[in-house]
Amino acid sequence: MIGLLEIVFQVSGGVLLLCAIYYYFHFKKIKRGRGLTSVELTVYVVTQFAFLLLGCSYLLLLLDGNY
Repeated sequence: MIGLLEIVFQVSGGVLLLCAIYYYFHFKKIKRGRGLTSVELTVYVVTQFAFLLLGCSYLLLLLDGNY
């Protein structure tokens, strides 16, 4: 049961990552055309920050050696 929950957790993380990547490029395209609203700009910045945190945490896990 725990193994199934871990698989579901990993799949949901992957889906969320794909959605974040899609929205990042979508907002980037909108930004060139008409500019972003305040909500869109906030989501754009939070997405960039989340990618930075994801990369840093993954790098730290790799350097730790227990991953």
